Amino acid sequence: MTDLSGKVALVTGSARGIGRAIALRYAQCGAGVVVNYARSEEAALKTVADIEAVGARAIAIHADVVDLDALENLFQKSIEAFGQLDIVVANAGVEIVDQPISEVTEEQFDRLFAINAKATFFTLQKAARYVADHGRIINVGSSTTALANPGVGLYGSSKMAARYTVEVLAQEVGKRGVTVNSIIPTAIEGAGVFTQLPEDHPMRAMFSAMRPLEGRFGTPDDVADAAEYFAGPLAHWISGQHLLVSGGAPA
Repeated sequence: MTDLSGKVALVTGSARGIGRAIALRYAQCGAGVVVNYARSEEAALKTVADIEAVGARAIAIHADVVDLDALENLFQKSIEAFGQLDIVVANAGVEIVDQPISEVTEEQFDRLFAINAKATFFTLQKAARYVADHGRIINVGSSTTALANPGVGLYGSSKMAARYTVEVLAQEVGKRGVTVNSIIPTAIEGAGVFTQLPEDHPMRAMFSAMRPLEGRFGTPDDVADAAEYFAGPLAHWISGQHLLVSGGAPA
């Protein structure tokens, strides 16, 4: 595994799903981890306990990243606890699928753009301010930004903003040796609304059939593999890029 001993990682939205898998992976690699949560305190504390069980240090910090004061407090508390931040993963997000653009409501639009666009933008901004030189900034995006599909117009649009932010930010912080990249996961089993669809839903069957590799949904560990790579020394010359984790499918 990648040696992240002496590093500190902050992963937003890491009580469950993809964020939890990334937090656990960094701990297994030797990093200290800040587990962030907005609502799931019990799940966050379980993640902390699981991290401590592998011998790494972890704390849970409550912060709704949509609230910019809370977001600033999250970064400040992380540095107070660990003295540094070397890896920041902007993972917190929300999904709506199987929703035609013609049926999207203003409430749905405001909710998704508040979390996926605004909150992610400012998470990346604060990461740029607080991450150590030669640090790593990673955004968890969505494969809906790689290929247009019916029913995901609002969700994909809300995730597209961060994709561009990553490319610009990589240029702005590169002189400090900081890399900025995106992981673009496909539908992930146990994470997000794709896998909450009924077993017989045609969208679920479609996404599985699209995967040349094993014909299955992705897993949180598939995404954690990419997060481990971007956090480690092998990715020191890669920045402003988007890694599609899709089992060989276009999205």
